[in-house]
Amino acid sequence: MKRIAIFPGSFDPFTRGHEDVVKRSLELFDEVVVAIGHNSGKVRYFPLELMEARIAETFAHEKRVKVKVFAGLTARFAEETGARFILRGLRNTTDFEYENTISQANHHLNPGLETVFLITSPALSAISSTIVREIHKYGGDVRAFLPYSLN
Repeated sequence: MKRIAIFPGSFDPFTRGHEDVVKRSLELFDEVVVAIGHNSGKVRYFPLELMEARIAETFAHEKRVKVKVFAGLTARFAEETGARFILRGLRNTTDFEYENTISQANHHLNPGLETVFLITSPALSAISSTIVREIHKYGGDVRAFLPYSLN
């Protein structure tokens, strides 16, 4: 059976840390779907279409990585895509506490779904989408944090 994982997030923006998690996960999974979710509690800074295009561009050379946009429950989207795994990156213990709760809820909604946590590479653990947005918003150079150009 094909091992498909979804890597869900708002990816606003998709950072080098996210890219690292996807690349490393290809050792574990046959296919990884970067699943850009619509979070009703957040207003996007970068347009959804821009992120979808940039992420697809980042992995254009890797046929096992797909990019899809979804709305609704992650557990249901996993079912729709045939994924049995949710992939999440952890930078610190705060991330773990948050992600563990979500993992339990997803497993309740879809008992065949397992969450796999990868620890972020140390050199990239300080990068967060929130920090990148703030730097960009005030005219700072974010090129070092992103695997693509915003132009």
